[in-house]
Amino acid sequence: MDEQALLGLNPNADSDFRQRALAYFEQLKISPDAWQVCAEALAQRTYSDDHVKFFCFQVLEHQVKYKYSELTTVQQQLIRETLISWLQAQMLNPQPEKTFIRNKAAQVFALLFVTEYLTKWPKFFFDILSVVDLNPRGVDLYLRILMAIDSELVDRDVVHTSEEARRNTLIKDTMREQCIPNLVESWYQILQNYQYTNSEVTCQCLEVVGAYVSWIDLSLIANDRFINMLLGHMSIEVLREEACDCLFEVVNKGMDPVDKMKLVESLCQVLQSAGFFSIDQEEDVDFLARFSKLVNGMGQSLIVSWSKLIKSGDIKNAQEALQAIETKVALMLQLLIHEDDDISSNIIGFCYDYLHILKQLTVLSDQQKANVEAIMLAVMKKLTYDEEYNFENEGEDEAMFVEYRKQLKLLLDRLAQVSPELLLASVRRVFSSTLQNWQTTRFMEVEVAIRLLYMLAEALPVSHGAHFSGDVSKASALQDMMRTLVTSGVSSYQHTSVTLEFFETIVRYEKFFTVEPQHIPCVLMAFLDHRGLRHSSAKVRSRTAYLFSRFVKSLNKQMNPFIEDILNRIQDLLELSPPENGHQSLLSSDDQLFIYETAGVLIVNSEYPAERKQALMRNLLTPLMEKFKILLEKLMLAQDEERQTSLADCLNHAVGFASRTSKAFSNKQTVKQCGCSEVYLDCLQTFLPALSCPLQKDILRSGVRTFLHRMIICLEEEVLPFIPSASEHMLKDCEAKDLQEFIPLINQITAKFKIQVSPFLQQMFMPLLHAIFEVLLRPAEENDQSAALEKQMLRRSYFAFLQTVTGSGMSEVIANQGAENVERVLVTVIQGAVEYPDPIAQKTCFIILSKLVELWGGKDGPVGFADFVYKHIVPACFLAPLKQTFDLADAQTVLALSECAVTLKTIHLKRGPECVQYLQQEYLPSLQVAPEIIQEFCQALQQPDAKVFKNYLKVFFQRAKP
Repeated sequence: MDEQALLGLNPNADSDFRQRALAYFEQLKISPDAWQVCAEALAQRTYSDDHVKFFCFQVLEHQVKYKYSELTTVQQQLIRETLISWLQAQMLNPQPEKTFIRNKAAQVFALLFVTEYLTKWPKFFFDILSVVDLNPRGVDLYLRILMAIDSELVDRDVVHTSEEARRNTLIKDTMREQCIPNLVESWYQILQNYQYTNSEVTCQCLEVVGAYVSWIDLSLIANDRFINMLLGHMSIEVLREEACDCLFEVVNKGMDPVDKMKLVESLCQVLQSAGFFSIDQEEDVDFLARFSKLVNGMGQSLIVSWSKLIKSGDIKNAQEALQAIETKVALMLQLLIHEDDDISSNIIGFCYDYLHILKQLTVLSDQQKANVEAIMLAVMKKLTYDEEYNFENEGEDEAMFVEYRKQLKLLLDRLAQVSPELLLASVRRVFSSTLQNWQTTRFMEVEVAIRLLYMLAEALPVSHGAHFSGDVSKASALQDMMRTLVTSGVSSYQHTSVTLEFFETIVRYEKFFTVEPQHIPCVLMAFLDHRGLRHSSAKVRSRTAYLFSRFVKSLNKQMNPFIEDILNRIQDLLELSPPENGHQSLLSSDDQLFIYETAGVLIVNSEYPAERKQALMRNLLTPLMEKFKILLEKLMLAQDEERQTSLADCLNHAVGFASRTSKAFSNKQTVKQCGCSEVYLDCLQTFLPALSCPLQKDILRSGVRTFLHRMIICLEEEVLPFIPSASEHMLKDCEAKDLQEFIPLINQITAKFKIQVSPFLQQMFMPLLHAIFEVLLRPAEENDQSAALEKQMLRRSYFAFLQTVTGSGMSEVIANQGAENVERVLVTVIQGAVEYPDPIAQKTCFIILSKLVELWGGKDGPVGFADFVYKHIVPACFLAPLKQTFDLADAQTVLALSECAVTLKTIHLKRGPECVQYLQQEYLPSLQVAPEIIQEFCQALQQPDAKVFKNYLKVFFQRAKP
């Protein structure tokens, strides 16, 4: 072996050595006999360095996994012998190998097992057991090998080919027949031998039993001697968690419902008489979490048995199963209410399924009603935050609690299905008593009271949030609670969680304010003052900004009396904070977007006449325009890169805010009707000069482009005079990405204004194409993936542009570019259809070709186009699908082929028998297509139903490809 290269295996080696070791590993993997050196090194124990031993096993692993079939019988025998002699050596080693080496060795054994067990090594387990006997080191390796085999055979996370899956099934069947009873016996011996002396080996063995139980005959494990031993382990502190998991796997095994019921019941009796059901006596939370999982498994197993028995009509046994379930509910409740969330979380599945049973029963007994109420109280208690929860800096523990709360919410929703009246009454009771004394109540209790009201909105389903109409008792209960919420003063509670819950609930039940609009002013004040948008916590301010915009939008009809007051109060929150003023503004620019949108909504939806709306909109946008001009001048003069970026960001925010206000307009309230066209045209005039700024082009262009998109939607044709100069600036020294983002703007204008923009399109058509071709023809590094992807996306955008032009009935834009340019464009479309293996672009190209044939392919089409059809378009329809890269198993490619069929059909439609004659006599014979196939093809093409031809074409090319 290359000793120098082996030095690089040490994790502390420098990078040159490490590189050399990696290269050496690759070299050994491909060398036909290097593995033998590694096998010898392992068998002879040549190296003491752990990393070298691991490395040798890795080389062997590669050999067994990928090259085993290439080895001779003698070489395969050598690998078997190497592993067995390594195993024998472990019995004598003064020190056991490191865990990572033992695990890697077990993996290699497992790989060899799945490869050879059915053919060359049926005595695999016998050979291993005869080496290890009951030697603790040997047993450790034997158990690791068993776990590695289990994960090769049944691990759901490993993706197996169908061939491997068949092989694994065969191996398991053969093992069940030939060796499983012996393996089970060996486990029993190991457990009996080591249960008091070697907890590590015993736990490993329990893990093996738990893993194999799912696919072996359960009676081998679920019998008195085994179960009694497992129950004995439940009382040994170092074994009981593993024993619990093992019993869980036994209980989880699929079996006959009556047998399962008996098994679970006998287990429960033993566990109960051994005192395991006395949860409050137990202090070890890790064990209780496992025990909770076991009880959950037992409960869910009984519920599955009950469902099966009900389905099969076995009412007597179903009744017994239900009885068995009911007797576990008290224990379930103890675990559900446990202060440790892991213990509680592990039992939620049983609880959820139990409620599902109750939902199906027509009448509930008093005990069952009491159970429902107890679950409800448990959920309410467990939803509560604890003292340790860190609201300012949420970490992993907090994230886990949020997840746990989601599980509890599912329980609450299920409770609502079982007994909506009870849930409503319980929440109302908790809510009312808490809010009566909120000033003296701890924050977590106030938060949970409001949270429960919030959760009712989803738990008690209604259409479109109509909680305050329909069922009178429900509506009045919710109305009472909402009234209490807004009038109690709880919005002043000094804790962020309560404040946020308050605003979330207000917005969730916004329909309340259409019923009792008198509460709107005090809620608006809460939003606008130190409780909401001016709160000391940035998190609260940010969330309130979003919620405020939702509140105003949903209640816009009720907002009229407050509009000017709100606009005055939010004035300071609308300020664009330039980088140099140093003071930290209350809201981030993202939050300000919501405030600008809210201002826009208030103005546009107001009942004011158009001139008033215009004046208010001008007040809103003029400060942005003025700031914009000043900042743009500063940017032109800025030397320092960092300052340039922050100024450009600020300019971009200004444009973004103006864009966002325009979201308030709709078909019912257009910019024109509101008299606001002039204000937005002024904005356009203010923002467009940024396009010619040579600095920070990317940031500025993207902002202005978005604004233009919005204005095309809002301003109608008034925007058109600005488009030519904007386009000219955006096409100056641009990159692939700029063009890619510019083309959708042109597509939007073309599709919307069609013939109105024809002169502009004709004028800018070739400059745009030159810019695109210039970028596409730039040389790039051969393996530069991102450059290749950018070009692919630009090519798609280019074809999408041509599709928009032709699809909007404006083919004259192309036709008027002069014969030479027209031909150049058409050739690029043919190239796109045939040469680039990009089915999305190919599909677009065939759509363009169909459209052009439809427009120009008749007798009165442009001179020379008919020739082009036969010389280029028809061949493209065959050459593209015949390419190796045209994969007919790919969905996008099939769509491209479908458009190719449409193109051929359109040619036939426009050129008639002449097209069929050309295919029959010239083109298809030139491709060496057999005469009978040519006949068949032309018949399919002439079918009136286009679908018939599409299906035929797919079959035609499937046959044609080797």
